[in-house]
Amino acid sequence: MSNSTGSFEVVRDPLWNNIRLEPEALAIIDTPAFQRLRYVRQLGHAFLVYPGATHTRFEHALGAYHLACRVTKEPEVQLAALLHDIGHYPFSHALEEAGLPPHESLAARHLRSGELAAALDQVGISTEPLLQLIQGSSASRLAGLVSGSIDVDKLDYLSRDATMCGVPYGVVDVDRLLTSLTVSADGLALHPKGLAALESLLFAKYQMYRNVYWHHAVRSATTMFKRLVRRAIAARRLAPDDVAVATDDALSHDLQRSDQTGLARALRERRLAKRALDIPATELPRDTADWPSRDPDLLERVEERLARELGLHVDQLFLDFPSKPDMLDVAVPVAGRSGTAADHLGLPRVAAELHRSARALRVFVLEPVEVAARPIIELIMLPREEVAARLVSGGSLLRDAARRG
Repeated sequence: MSNSTGSFEVVRDPLWNNIRLEPEALAIIDTPAFQRLRYVRQLGHAFLVYPGATHTRFEHALGAYHLACRVTKEPEVQLAALLHDIGHYPFSHALEEAGLPPHESLAARHLRSGELAAALDQVGISTEPLLQLIQGSSASRLAGLVSGSIDVDKLDYLSRDATMCGVPYGVVDVDRLLTSLTVSADGLALHPKGLAALESLLFAKYQMYRNVYWHHAVRSATTMFKRLVRRAIAARRLAPDDVAVATDDALSHDLQRSDQTGLARALRERRLAKRALDIPATELPRDTADWPSRDPDLLERVEERLARELGLHVDQLFLDFPSKPDMLDVAVPVAGRSGTAADHLGLPRVAAELHRSARALRVFVLEPVEVAARPIIELIMLPREEVAARLVSGGSLLRDAARRG
């Protein structure tokens, strides 16, 4: 995809048909940092469940750029959309869940040095405004296009993920949304005629989390992968800085070469941990704690203790309770009306309940074992500090309520 003539090129895309790439975009795309995205799958281990989900961050980035170009002619915003995932880890968001820094913060190492930085300098684009747009700290009126409630990232990934997975859940009226966006002195706003299209976006997001991103087998593979990487980093067989710039296949190869847990081979052969417990969050008390999704160090210690109490090896049990409380947050104002789009759609009343209904508390195990629900539920209701104290005290987390099957 070289661009020695300085002219634009057109690539074919299964989602948006023709994507026109301007010379500035081509200069960026031809750098090693961007080409790496060809080898980073968009949905991590979801391909183990949905065989078509092998699409990559590369085509997603092109799609986000395409949508940005439909809304604005400002090169900085267009290129920020193209580069929004430049710092992304292999295997989707699993490594951020495992405790590594957010991928947005890793964009700086690519934009400030190396061939990508040289390409940006060559086309006359300053690095810092791009980083601010990518990291959500820009004062630009168009910042919401790159990092916001209705950004081009969401519009592309929801549509692309649903298409490649072959599911009907991610249908979004993208054309209506884009034509309904307006720019005011305060930033992006949505024309009232776009409210129904926004509702389609939000419902698609809810459905994709419930049915694809948080599918039980996808989450099983994700929990196994997180443990595998954390073990490798703790043993200094892998360095976080190297993991951040790896590709899916390269990281998988490194993990298999030095694996002492058996998890790398199990993932490769799709021998996934099975559900010993699977409880919809709607059947749980509302006041569950958030430490299982926010404190990976504590979570791993809890998993190890639970495994030992159940007679399992420490790397044979995984506790999973994913959370994304801002899943349906929409802060975009409605043009000519008071309040935000969320207010007009009644989201404050239903967003928390929809998030709750997308979640499930699961315990995955690699050997048959019986796990009683009540002590696990009681455990995730405890504040982080109390869980940590119980680990230190050496008392049983399950109070003998679960036994080996």
